[in-house]
Amino acid sequence: MIKPAKRLETVREYYFSKKLREVRSLSAAGKPIINMGIGSPDLQPPQEVLEAIQASLKHSNAHQYQSYQGLLSLRLAIANFYNQKFGVNINPDIEVLPLMGSKEGIMHISMAFLNEGDRVLVPNPGYPTYTSVTKLLGAEPLFYNLDEDNNWQPYLEELEQEDLSNVKIMWVNYPHMPTGANALNETFKKLITFGKKHNILIVNDNPYSFILNDNPKSILAVEGAFDIALELNSLSKTFNMAGWRVGMVLGNASFLSDVLRVKSNMDSGMFYGIQKGAIKALHISEDWFNNQNNIYKKRRKLIWQLADKLNATYNKNTSGLFVWAKLPKDKKAEEFIDKLLVEKNLFISPGTVFGNQGEGYIRFSLCVEESLIKEAIARL
Repeated sequence: MIKPAKRLETVREYYFSKKLREVRSLSAAGKPIINMGIGSPDLQPPQEVLEAIQASLKHSNAHQYQSYQGLLSLRLAIANFYNQKFGVNINPDIEVLPLMGSKEGIMHISMAFLNEGDRVLVPNPGYPTYTSVTKLLGAEPLFYNLDEDNNWQPYLEELEQEDLSNVKIMWVNYPHMPTGANALNETFKKLITFGKKHNILIVNDNPYSFILNDNPKSILAVEGAFDIALELNSLSKTFNMAGWRVGMVLGNASFLSDVLRVKSNMDSGMFYGIQKGAIKALHISEDWFNNQNNIYKKRRKLIWQLADKLNATYNKNTSGLFVWAKLPKDKKAEEFIDKLLVEKNLFISPGTVFGNQGEGYIRFSLCVEESLIKEAIARL
């Protein structure tokens, strides 16, 4: 009997991997399941992007190994995008590294900087991968709680009272997933000061900036950020390219050099056609963002109606692909969504997936057609 590595004892199968098997099983049995749990964009990428990848396929080196750092033209496109959208100047040679999705970047950054026994500041609620990757590497997650009373911003004054020895990385994520709380300049400034004081790498995971957000922000726009911070970003949500796996990490050149040492041993470069499609996406006109957000605004308005039917409350001043809603008092999130799944054939994410601070909350995805949201409302 071949036993799995002990590191697997520290993590469970990803909740959505397990739960979606149940959802698919119910669908296969004939149940009319409406899945509102997953943030996988159902809309198409820009037509120009599809044409760009098609045109690339006959290029002379399209099917060869590509550079570990990506095409220079892709890095230039990313740098230009950051300059136009965030007002951040990026050196395309040394301050940006394309990734096969930003989720890959979480692993690569962690492998580059964490030793066994190191500690990592992880938001609660927050993206579960921060925790699982930390544990897989033998490091220890140190959770910092976020709550509605503080608009889901970190209590850095309280963290200052903690024992921060051996803390190497702090994960932050604004606009925040799952709550949709927006980035605040004041929070970013405090984070940079905090990171410098305690010699902690601050990594902002920033894939939701352009979804229902009139004021996109990057932590790299803060003075001094390049000394202590990195930022992850992705084309998955912004351009409906989730399955393409195109992301990036930007910031301090020395940090990126360390990440590249990991990455170059893990893959053999991103497919040429995907890079050409990504370049086209990064040059898309402002109309794209407006049209996308008009669709999401209509969907969100319907999701609010659905939340009202469930007697759940929510903040209308949020960003991103989700609606985070608070259940009536004393309702348990997983019990609530399991009952909905059985009785109404609706799947919604329980807030507890994202940490114990998510108890009493549920998360709706906006990646659902209007007709299906209306059907869900009708079922209630």
